[in-house]
Amino acid sequence: MAEAHAAVAFSFNVTPEGVDVKYNHEAIKAVWFSGVHSWKLRFIRFKNRCVNILYPAPPMSLFLITALVMGLQLYMERDLSCGAVDYAASFFPECVHEQCELFAALVFGITVWVAYVLVWRYTLKLLFLNHTWMYSPHGRMSLPNKIWVVIVNLIKGTKPLLFSFQAALPKLPVPSLRSTQKRYLKSVRPLLSDIEYDRMSKLADDFFGGIGKKLQRYLILKSWWSTNYVTDWWEEYVYLRGRSPIMVNSNYYGLDVIFVHPTHIQAARAGNMVYAFLKFREQIEHETLEPLLVNKTVPLDSVQYERLFNTTRIPGVETDILEHINGVTHIAVLSKGRYYKVYTHDHGRLLQPRDLERVFQQIIDDPSEPLKGEERLAALTAGERVPWAKARKAYFATGVNRASLSTIEKAAFVLVLDDVDYNFSAEDQDALSDFAKAMLHGNCYNRWFDKSFTLVISANGRVGFNAEHSWADAPIMAQIWEEGFSHETIDMGYTEDGHCKGELSSRNIRPIRLQWDIPSECVDVIESSLRTAQAIANDVDLFIQVHNHFGKGIIKKCKISPDAFIQLALQLAYYRDAGKFCLTYEASMTRLFREGRTETVRSCTVESSAFAKAVCEGDKSDEELKKLLLKACEVHQTGYRDAMTGKGIDRHMFCLYVVSKYLGVESPFLSEVLSEPWRLSTSQTPHSQMNKINLAKYPDHVCTGGGFGPVSNDGYGVSYIIAGEDMIFFHISSKRSCAETDSKGFAKKIVAAMADLRKICGQ
Repeated sequence: MAEAHAAVAFSFNVTPEGVDVKYNHEAIKAVWFSGVHSWKLRFIRFKNRCVNILYPAPPMSLFLITALVMGLQLYMERDLSCGAVDYAASFFPECVHEQCELFAALVFGITVWVAYVLVWRYTLKLLFLNHTWMYSPHGRMSLPNKIWVVIVNLIKGTKPLLFSFQAALPKLPVPSLRSTQKRYLKSVRPLLSDIEYDRMSKLADDFFGGIGKKLQRYLILKSWWSTNYVTDWWEEYVYLRGRSPIMVNSNYYGLDVIFVHPTHIQAARAGNMVYAFLKFREQIEHETLEPLLVNKTVPLDSVQYERLFNTTRIPGVETDILEHINGVTHIAVLSKGRYYKVYTHDHGRLLQPRDLERVFQQIIDDPSEPLKGEERLAALTAGERVPWAKARKAYFATGVNRASLSTIEKAAFVLVLDDVDYNFSAEDQDALSDFAKAMLHGNCYNRWFDKSFTLVISANGRVGFNAEHSWADAPIMAQIWEEGFSHETIDMGYTEDGHCKGELSSRNIRPIRLQWDIPSECVDVIESSLRTAQAIANDVDLFIQVHNHFGKGIIKKCKISPDAFIQLALQLAYYRDAGKFCLTYEASMTRLFREGRTETVRSCTVESSAFAKAVCEGDKSDEELKKLLLKACEVHQTGYRDAMTGKGIDRHMFCLYVVSKYLGVESPFLSEVLSEPWRLSTSQTPHSQMNKINLAKYPDHVCTGGGFGPVSNDGYGVSYIIAGEDMIFFHISSKRSCAETDSKGFAKKIVAAMADLRKICGQ
């Protein structure tokens, strides 16, 4: 049974006999080892920071270059300093001339080494500015780019740490006004009539030829001063300043593997997954996680990993903030409406899966009831931000409530032990969709939506997560998801009866029940937030389409990019569904640049709309349709590459809009552009970034992917994951309150469109 310990190390009472001090020895030990763990991490971070400052030059180069320079300067009488060493030594008396000459030679040697490091660093940065390799046809790289790859691999060093490449990554460039204007007008051409297009062209000319030039100058100045001219504003204004609920509207979810159910024991699945996640955290903290490389050559920015763990979104009246704590050695657990603190380390060592399983089983077996207001407490994180911010200040600023809330907010992450079974399969897509809804919003009070992520384990051992969006983008969660499944499958596994492998330790680590003193006024706020959240959740129409007719294996035979193929199918499906085209958002990443996050690919193009119309009109042969398809896919790929290489449209215009607001300048063009609804919002979830699971060896370990809520009131949100060679999962969301949308019906149109594209390609 879980013990209801107070979350303090000692307490005291004043009596007539004196002061009676009572120590909680377990808590004292936990605090001590937590401090030791924190100092170890500080030392590791300091050591790694030194290595990263020097990278790509190895630390030993300091001694080698300095010794070489001093040897040539002093003993072989090669004056590499052009007289600087002798000149510096001449200022000192003759009696110490030799010592001063030695010191001056040492300083000169270090200077040469610093120059060597900087030359390597900036040479690498210049090489990373080359993006022509991305535009090469698949498998046919030009000779100059092949030479470029060889040079990069020679210079970038070996065995880099996670953050070794950060200083060598180039800054995100600010596109020119004219290039953005040209791309924007081309992107809206299929959506506007001739009269509407002429009006928009005039608005664009007035803006880009007028006030836009002033805004651009400020933006260029910001790009010189800041690491990334987009990221800080994107995080603040798109995410943290939003006052509407983040549940469904911002947070997203991920699901379990579909064909494998490794254990039905909830505590065992939790033990292995928590252990795998905490081992991944160790790799981040020690920077032993290898940076992701595109084509094994070009690194992606790694800064988003920093806030994967120990991070919480703190509500505010005007804006939220992200709070990140280092050196955390506990997680928060929510089970049957009760909250617990579980220490993840014992005497400085990470608990093994079998020990974690025992702790979680104690929580599951705890017969105690939730305290007043405790069961639905998390509804505060699901509702409007302002009531939550005010309630936090009024009811959680002091006493036991503050201590317990701090435990949750400072935890590595939140683990939810659901008391519901989830049974699903590829054949039962409705059950799979119900599981997705449970991960997206649950019952609106059994997920802590402010946490960087909440790991959810169902009563029968199914696993999923809900993630807050402001701290990072979905590929980071996809990577830890891949790590968790691979570690569970390859390294850990389960016994024949479904328990974690390994022996129990002699020490029985017990969970600590968090205490609350929630007044009735706060309960009223909780209930109000719950009603708001339930209205949002009940309006979500979510359906998962398991597309197992064919996958990327067939698509690659068509000599088409799988992503472009799917995007063209989505355009065709939407045109059939709505009878028109719409502004379409596809998320692309800009992590080729320092602190890069995302850019928008506008998937609805002149070419894609021409193809969709031609298919629906039915007056062209398959050969003619194939030419239109190939052309549309080529244009889409170019747009995707442009977005990845800093030549996108939307982040540039977003930042121009922010500058205009700072300057108090009104722009009809920007106001109209930034208010255009994305009725089709799409995103591809990467299935394998680290290639940890070999699908040829483990064919059943395909991930179902994840999804998000609808972005527009009258549109669709579509997330898809290409799982192996023969399967694609589509996560489709819309709003039930909209009579024009139907997620399940749209899924059928996607399947039909995919089949039509396959037929056109002759496959």
